[in-house]
Amino acid sequence: MIAKGGKSIYGASVGILMLDAQFPRIPGDMGNAQTWSFPVLYRIVRNASPDLVVRQRAEGLLDAFIDAARDLVKDGVDGITTNCGFLSLFQEELADAVSVPVATSSLMQVEMVNRVLPAGKHAGVLTISASTLSKEHLRKARVPEGTPIGTTEGGLEFTSAILDNKLTLDVDQARSDNVKAALALQSDNPDLGAIVLECTNMCPYAPDIQKATGLPVFSIVSFINWFHAGLAPPKYL
Repeated sequence: MIAKGGKSIYGASVGILMLDAQFPRIPGDMGNAQTWSFPVLYRIVRNASPDLVVRQRAEGLLDAFIDAARDLVKDGVDGITTNCGFLSLFQEELADAVSVPVATSSLMQVEMVNRVLPAGKHAGVLTISASTLSKEHLRKARVPEGTPIGTTEGGLEFTSAILDNKLTLDVDQARSDNVKAALALQSDNPDLGAIVLECTNMCPYAPDIQKATGLPVFSIVSFINWFHAGLAPPKYL
């Protein structure tokens, strides 16, 4: 066997562009390396705070994200993702800037999830900030028009802890915020057939949401597990 080179780092196919944040990242959160069953490479985009990205449309940050994505490719990753669903705004620009596949946002799953649901059922989105999730965010991720949106805004813990970048997180209250928001989304939409979690920090609560609603729940973790399976297919023979 002849081993081939060309990369600085091997065995980590997925590169994750991280916001510059300090809030707790519990297991299940995209930014907790224990979440993944395969190695990943992280790159922090400095000054890309949760507030700036989610509430202020990542204004002025595109070049920094492109530079970080290119660095990850140079380091050896085979695909790029990000740890904020609102970065769907940069999907086209990042994909044009690098030579590997790019999956910026969990929102990109909505169209696919709709295709697997029974007739008359549709996916809905649960977001950390419905007030700033614009039509452009959704269009860039190819979320169909009319997709129902639920949110944890107005909850006691989750949205404020993440977007205000707090150093503590009441996990039980954050779980409650997510479950209540999901149940409200379901109550308002009788044809809801599945929930797609926009926010990458919602993933730890996906089992709780599924149990409470009885619906399939898709997240950035489900998306990137699928993404990774294409970048590095398991070998059986």
